[in-house]
Amino acid sequence: MILSFGCLVERQRLDKWLWHARVVKARTSAAALVEGGHVRINGVRETSPGHAVKAGDVLTVGLDRSVRVLKVIGFAERRGDAESARVLYLDLQG
Repeated sequence: MILSFGCLVERQRLDKWLWHARVVKARTSAAALVEGGHVRINGVRETSPGHAVKAGDVLTVGLDRSVRVLKVIGFAERRGDAESARVLYLDLQG
């Protein structure tokens, strides 16, 4: 289990996690990104925004002309500022 922002959370919806981690500006954008086939979880394309992600999952996200590879290390109940979003993942690209 991951302790984050005072709550115990083991899993979270993919679209919600992407939004909380500030990968996208809006939750609807996160859902559209997933539905469009631009997100992979542990190398497998996921098209369901409601798919649960857990700590340790590696997300590959295609954004515009770039690709981000993020390892899920935490969860949040609410979307915070950029600093609090950075503690939710480990950027595997550097």
